[in-house]
Amino acid sequence: MAQTTLTSKQFRNALFIGMTSLIIFGCKGRDKNTSDSSMESATTPMVQDGAVESAPMNFDAQGSDSDKIAGLSTVYFDYDKSTLSASSRDALKANSEWIKANSKVSVQIEGHTDSRGSIEYNLALGERRANAVKAYLQTLGVSASRLKTISYGKERPLTSGESEEAWSKNRRANFVPVQ
Repeated sequence: MAQTTLTSKQFRNALFIGMTSLIIFGCKGRDKNTSDSSMESATTPMVQDGAVESAPMNFDAQGSDSDKIAGLSTVYFDYDKSTLSASSRDALKANSEWIKANSKVSVQIEGHTDSRGSIEYNLALGERRANAVKAYLQTLGVSASRLKTISYGKERPLTSGESEEAWSKNRRANFVPVQ
């Protein structure tokens, strides 16, 4: 039996095909009849006059990118960086308070990049960004078990265009509450 060796390019191509298949087939499993209203039916304790009660929260599948979740903000990164700026750390302090106050909700941290660079490089950079955010939230007292990370690299831009303005909006980590 002959042993087959792959070149680095063949390995990357096979890896890309495998990852793409996972993404495609993972998305196909979602029920097409499910509406975003299923996210809106989630309940979370809210404090009013010292009493805790359940009230519906309007979760948006875009999470903090939609600007519809008060207290949960998207954070942005400099070009080719995964380090947190002072303004990002400030936003994450507020996000940590929201996450701690909504104890029945986990949060998916999604790492994103701009359109420059290879798919593989941007997936890795998006992962570093999401992990940097998760690590910082943990230092603020958020349990790691309530935080999930995923990298979309350049595959889910918030805005289109090939300008610094567009790129800066796409270099981000956003937050999607999940039950």
